[in-house]
Amino acid sequence: MTDDGFRDLMRTTRATRRYTDEPVSDEILHRCLEAATWAPSGGNQQSWRFVVLRSPAARAAVAEGARAALEVIQDVYRMVRPEPDDTSRQARSARAVFELHEGAASVPAVVLFAMQPQQMTPPLFQGASIYPAMQNFLLAARAEGLGALVTGWHTTGEAALREVVGVPDDWQLAALVIAGWPRGSLGPVRRRPVEEVAALDAWDAPFV
Repeated sequence: MTDDGFRDLMRTTRATRRYTDEPVSDEILHRCLEAATWAPSGGNQQSWRFVVLRSPAARAAVAEGARAALEVIQDVYRMVRPEPDDTSRQARSARAVFELHEGAASVPAVVLFAMQPQQMTPPLFQGASIYPAMQNFLLAARAEGLGALVTGWHTTGEAALREVVGVPDDWQLAALVIAGWPRGSLGPVRRRPVEEVAALDAWDAPFV
């Protein structure tokens, strides 16, 4: 892959909330999970576990977490279900959120990312040993033509997920990652320009 090709891959790896019913094969998931294993981790401990969730019980736990998460989203972000004739960008985005959460039990693929926390490592830095693996998974999924999304449904359905999957008490749930064949295009992400987020030496000194 050329440098331009890789940059375009990153530029179009966006959160995908609408999927077709087409299943994701084991071969493709294996390639994406293999890419996740190539990520760095603290001390090269590789203290991660990636659990593909397919059973009805696991999917029910995912759906319960999604249901509870939707309630939080509606409360925190004041999100309401759009009127049927509202075609604005905000309405389309809200519909995708409702559709994803309410259909969580039947999304094409769900992977639970978990890690075993390392002693003496500050809490925020713990994520450095699992989130790069997630990003590798997302990029690999995009290269396969899949769309994907990192969700926080594990936080609102943690007890059920732990019980169904049998997660040991000393392991931490990091995220649920959804993947599938997208409905619609995988267009470029919308992000603030470097000039607004980067600085040189001092907090408010422009980098360029």
